Amino acid sequence: MTPINIQFTLFSAFYSPLISTMSGGFLKEEGLEPTHSVAQPGVSAVDALDNGSAHVVQSALAQSFAVLNKGETPDFVHFALINEMDGFFITAREPDDDFTWDKLEGADMVLFKGGQPSAMFQYACHKAGIDHGKIKAIHPGGAADIDAAFRAGQGQYVQQQGPFPQQLEHDGVGHVVAQVGPQIGPCGFSTLAAKPEWLETDMAKAFMRAYKKTRAYMNETPAAEIAKAEKPYFPKIDESVLADCIATYQKLGCWVPRVEITPEAYAVTLDVFEHEGSLKERYPYEKICVAPPAG
Repeated sequence: MTPINIQFTLFSAFYSPLISTMSGGFLKEEGLEPTHSVAQPGVSAVDALDNGSAHVVQSALAQSFAVLNKGETPDFVHFALINEMDGFFITAREPDDDFTWDKLEGADMVLFKGGQPSAMFQYACHKAGIDHGKIKAIHPGGAADIDAAFRAGQGQYVQQQGPFPQQLEHDGVGHVVAQVGPQIGPCGFSTLAAKPEWLETDMAKAFMRAYKKTRAYMNETPAAEIAKAEKPYFPKIDESVLADCIATYQKLGCWVPRVEITPEAYAVTLDVFEHEGSLKERYPYEKICVAPPAG
């Protein structure tokens, strides 16, 4: 078996197409023995490509925007899609079958302070026709800090990725009232990134064969079966909660069977960061994205 090192910027069930390459045994079928790690808070997983501790990473197009904004050229490329929709949820203290986005204006809400989660949420508010500036934001830190803050009583609403919201519901702490993704529509939300030279290797081709099989598995397999296989990666999450989360993401349509990052999805991501204000120019698709390695 050939060792392959994978790093995640964030580790959640939203990234199940990459997690399931491991939990579903698809990498091992291709002769690859995976190990995985998670980047430290505030550190991009693409740093692991630079220091050689990872072959492939879970990333986002915005990582390349940040490099290009400095007038530099990224030494990594985005070669495949993980999620084609934002995977964050809005959870309220109480059930609200009549929730509308304008209820967030004037409300206390626990939110991510920066990065893509913030940019996407701002754009979703814009698309929903509400003033993001009227939300009374609470910024405790990263995903675990946000969860702890809401559980401790802060905020009327909270922004989280699955399976945190489903676990809140299971524990009777909150109730999911909305998803951010449908407000934005298909976009280049999260990707796989690697060094161009690695994409030429036999390892990369084997990885891609495994990943394509995993994409089909994510769409064709019952959520409960996927959750059972993934459960060891989520020791603090109930298996039924994990299955509920995976089923929700299957219905959302973020895990389309194809692996390519389309120019259309890429353009929406440019729209998001242009609206947020951090994008210096609309960078060409070809500067950032490449086709997946041929199997």
